[in-house]
Amino acid sequence: MKRTIIRMAGCAAVSAFLLSGCFGFTSKAALFSGGVGTLIGDGTGLDTIVGELDPNVDIKTPYGLSDLPEDSLKLLMTDEELEEEFFSNLVIAQVTRYVNVRSLPSEEGEILGKLYNNSVGTFIEEEDGWYLIESGSVRGYVKGEFCVTGEEAVALAKEVGTRFATVDTTTLKVRSDSDIESKVIGLVPGGDDLVVLEETDDWAKVDVEEGTGWVSKDYVEFHTEFVKAESKAEEEARLAREKAEREKAAAAARKTSSSKSSSSGNYVPVGGGSESGNAVANYGLQFVGNPYVYGGTSLTNGCDCSGFVMSVYAAFGVSLPHSSKSDRSVGYAVDGGLDAAQPGDIICYSGHVAIYIGGGQIVHASNSKTGIIVSNAGYRTPLAIRRIF
Repeated sequence: MKRTIIRMAGCAAVSAFLLSGCFGFTSKAALFSGGVGTLIGDGTGLDTIVGELDPNVDIKTPYGLSDLPEDSLKLLMTDEELEEEFFSNLVIAQVTRYVNVRSLPSEEGEILGKLYNNSVGTFIEEEDGWYLIESGSVRGYVKGEFCVTGEEAVALAKEVGTRFATVDTTTLKVRSDSDIESKVIGLVPGGDDLVVLEETDDWAKVDVEEGTGWVSKDYVEFHTEFVKAESKAEEEARLAREKAEREKAAAAARKTSSSKSSSSGNYVPVGGGSESGNAVANYGLQFVGNPYVYGGTSLTNGCDCSGFVMSVYAAFGVSLPHSSKSDRSVGYAVDGGLDAAQPGDIICYSGHVAIYIGGGQIVHASNSKTGIIVSNAGYRTPLAIRRIF
C-alpha cells in the first residue's frame, strides 16, 4: 500500500528546491538556513519562494488555509515551526555504516547508491515499508527499518546537522559578549565557517580557537549542513580521485622528506601511520614556540592556523589552501574519529585546523597569545579528519 504525505505549500517548495542537489557528501552543504528572509541555496529567500507560487494553483494543505493569499502563508508560522516542518520531511539513516538506495521498493531492486549513517534525504512517499527519497543526485528506495522520518527526524536532525555561520566580510571580529563595545577576543577571515552554539536576534555565539565568543549577524550567513547519499558513480569517482591524490602526495613527499624527517626531540610516533605522515608531524614540531600572526604563512616569523598547515605541507611538495574551511575537503576523509587518526593527518575544527602528531596530540598555530604549540587533539570537537598520505 502506498501513502503520500502532503505538507504545507511553503515547506514543500523548500524541500523540493533544496534536496534537488543542494547538499554534499565529502564537503557537506546547506539544507535549511533558519527562517524567512534568510538565503537558501543560490540566494533565494523562503519568502521569495512562497511569494512566487502560482495563485491559480489549488494548494491543498492540512491547515485549511488554501484560500488565503499566497504571500500570507509565510506569516502563519514562526522560524522554529518552519524548521520543524522541514526537518519532519527528512529521512535520516540510522545504521552501522550505510543503507543501500535501490531502484525498486524491494531487495531485488538495483543498488543506485548508499545513504550513510546519519546522512539525509527528503521523503517523497512510502511503499510497503520502503521510503522513496531524493538525496543529492540519488533518487530511490531505502528500507524504512534502517531510517527515521517524521517526529523522530525532527529531534535527530538537530543532532546530525551542524549549524554554521559563514563569515561574509573580509575579517570578522569575535567578541566576548553580544555587545559592540565588548572585548575582541579573536579575528576570523572571510569565508570561514564557525559552529553556532546559540543565537539571539542580532548575535550568534560561536566556537573559535580563543574559546566561545559572539559575532554580529550583520556579517555572517547561516546554514545547516547534512550529509547526502552517494551514487555508485560518485563513489567510484571519489575513490579514484583519492587514490590519485595519495599517489601524487606520496611522490612529492619522496622527493623532499629525507631532508625533513629528523625528529624534533619532543615526539615519538604513536599508533603507526605512514613514513611521510610521520615526517610531516616531526617537521611541524620543529616550529613549536614560534609566533602566531593572523594571515601569516611564515613558519619562523609567524603564521595563522591554516598558514601553518599549508606551509608545513608545502615543504613536502603538497599544495593546500590557506583556509581552514577549505582544508575540510582536501585529501580524503578518515572515518572513526580521533581513534583512527594517524600522524600527519589534518584535524579540522570550527574556524581552526591543526596537524595530528600521534598519541592523541596535535601541533598547531593556536592564537596570538600562545603561538605554535602542541595540544590535546580532543580539546575541541573535530569537524573533520583528512589524510593526505
